[in-house]
Amino acid sequence: MADFKALAKDTVIYGLSSIVGRFLNYLLVPLYTYKIAAGSGGYGVVTNLYAYTALLLVLLTFGMETTFFRFANKEDENPRKVFSTALWAVADISALFFLLVMAFLGPISQALGYGDHPSYIWTMALTVAIDAFQAILFSYLRYSKKAIKFASLKLLFIILNIGLNLLFFVVLGRTQVGNIFYINLFCTAFVTLFFVREIAGLREGFDRELMGRMLRYSWPILILGLAGILNQTADKILYPIVCPGEEGKVQLGIYGAVVKIAMIMAMITQAFRYAYEPFVFGSAKEKDSKETYAKGMKYFIIFTLLAFLVVMGYLDILRYIIQPGYWEGLKVVPIVMAAEIMMGVYFNLSFWYKLTDRTIWGAVFSGAGCVALIAVNLIFIPKYGYMACAWGGVAGYGVAMLLSYFVGRKYYPVNYPLKEIFAYVLLAAVLYAGIILTSKYLDLVPRLAANTVMILGFAAFIKYRR
Repeated sequence: MADFKALAKDTVIYGLSSIVGRFLNYLLVPLYTYKIAAGSGGYGVVTNLYAYTALLLVLLTFGMETTFFRFANKEDENPRKVFSTALWAVADISALFFLLVMAFLGPISQALGYGDHPSYIWTMALTVAIDAFQAILFSYLRYSKKAIKFASLKLLFIILNIGLNLLFFVVLGRTQVGNIFYINLFCTAFVTLFFVREIAGLREGFDRELMGRMLRYSWPILILGLAGILNQTADKILYPIVCPGEEGKVQLGIYGAVVKIAMIMAMITQAFRYAYEPFVFGSAKEKDSKETYAKGMKYFIIFTLLAFLVVMGYLDILRYIIQPGYWEGLKVVPIVMAAEIMMGVYFNLSFWYKLTDRTIWGAVFSGAGCVALIAVNLIFIPKYGYMACAWGGVAGYGVAMLLSYFVGRKYYPVNYPLKEIFAYVLLAAVLYAGIILTSKYLDLVPRLAANTVMILGFAAFIKYRR
């Protein structure tokens, strides 16, 4: 119970930085959508380039975050040496990446469709290189249980980013898309200044033999990470390719804007992950660890279902986060949220192959999910547009989740409380059907009142059954 209290405490702190940070970052969504017209395609450019940077961040960190936790918690390893070796490796790879981008800036800009704006490319390349370096630094804060510093720096970035965006877009009236990327670079670089003490860990040096062992562990995680991030970004990368031209950017901008509403699920998953990953590796030796993982899965699903109902029940209010010109895409919100729940379940299931050092299975599962997602996008985007992107996420995460569960039963069986979980899922489905009916037959105020009653009913069921 003490372990769960510690997990709950860390989840609250990490969750505060994640959820509050994302909420504050939501202020940028109405800012961008109200200042960048839906028909201009400008927000589509932002959506497309940030998808590339997310993919590049996985490449540049090449699984070193999880690998660091695994090796730092081994009894025969020096955690400081593990940290310095990982930090040196990511720093060198990131620096080399940026130099290569600068050397071939023209061709890269042309290939991505931004030949007239090469500054977009080098700015985002430098930002992602710094982000990769910071990823290991933030991982060390999590390992060291410095949740307050972790949360403070995450929030500092968000607040500074919002402040500068308000200055440029509202006060100065500079609404060019490029300003979004320049501000992001400045804020990322500024936060790095607060890692002076952690960066000093580089003095521990680089251990080649240790790195060899870490790479043998991490390369399947890299494949896993690539497949995982492609599940999140492939649709946004593929959309302008499958639907080229300005109309493709317009539709991608609409999809990218409405997806932000569904991202409350990603906030919960991320907050849970920040606290849960070091907790799992640290408690792997406990006799009741499998029971702990089973309970963790149950509580994760319960609260993500509650979040789903809250978002769908109050979508009439939440939709004002984005400018009305983007509202035509709101129909993807429940689909994307369902996909995010599946992704969170898959993350919880992933620990069996991480703890047994069978990370190659993670690459297989995520790879299969990625293939399913890309196939759905390539086949159906030309006919169904961004609706295919939303359903592609369900297909991708669903495949990975099911494969991980069934294979995991053989190698690392955990008795998940499936009957309890299905009871919550069934009730949430029934209540969601009720929310759909209220949207068809009730006016706004009684609709919100009815939805509130249903959400409170689900919360009461949680309290009764737990």
